[in-house]
Amino acid sequence: MTALAKFTRNPLSVVGLILLLGAIVSAILAPWLATHEPMKLAISDRLLGPSAEHLFGTDVYGRDIFSRVLYGSRISLRVALIASALALSCGTIIGVIAGLAGGAVDTLLMRITDVLLAFPGLLLAIGISAALGTGETSIILALWFVYTPRFARLARAAVLQIKSLDFVHAARSLGANRLRIAWRHIGPSIVSPLVIQASVYFSEMILAEAALSFLGLGTPPPEPSWGNILSEGRDYMRLAPWISIFPGLFILLTVLGVNLLGDGLRDTLDPRKG
Repeated sequence: MTALAKFTRNPLSVVGLILLLGAIVSAILAPWLATHEPMKLAISDRLLGPSAEHLFGTDVYGRDIFSRVLYGSRISLRVALIASALALSCGTIIGVIAGLAGGAVDTLLMRITDVLLAFPGLLLAIGISAALGTGETSIILALWFVYTPRFARLARAAVLQIKSLDFVHAARSLGANRLRIAWRHIGPSIVSPLVIQASVYFSEMILAEAALSFLGLGTPPPEPSWGNILSEGRDYMRLAPWISIFPGLFILLTVLGVNLLGDGLRDTLDPRKG
């Protein structure tokens, strides 16, 4: 059975892919899908409920929530994607070096990661973002710093498991150096667990970006992101709950989609699952 057939055999995986693609397409096509300028003030239209004119209603400044949520998806997804790519690449390099080198190098790198992992991830991200200042770049750097040790630990564990296998010993006995073994033999073998875990951390980063923006440490208003739209609506939950409901719903569906997709990738890429 091909990988594609195994993936599509699980309907929840397909649902997850559809939800994630929907969020990505919404972000890419936001300038064409948005019905209003997302940062345009219209005080006469403030706190209007959902209608044909304003699909998700308006906020306290009369801004269209539907348009702001679409544009907010661009920031939330971009932050999570860039931070995931940086953490995955750096963590993989650190983990492979530690696993292959062993000895003092392994001990030093893993003790550093242990220190970083000792801090709760969100609290560490809050501290880093607060130190760097508000903005998209500070959140990316904070999430990169927080999640790199997690990928490093995973990559090291995979390397230690694979380098003890017979085909690696055979390559070493034939004179292959560590760099060749890492590139030709170990690297392709650790891709699957890293990709699966990356999907999990990607959904966590979406939530972390929303949390940091909600606390005022992310993209500053009036630039929309899912987190700061939620933050703007918290004082109007009784009067205008739609301000918070719709960005929260987009976060829920996107994270659900990523998690379902991750489960599908795990079932597809894990050789132990038929």
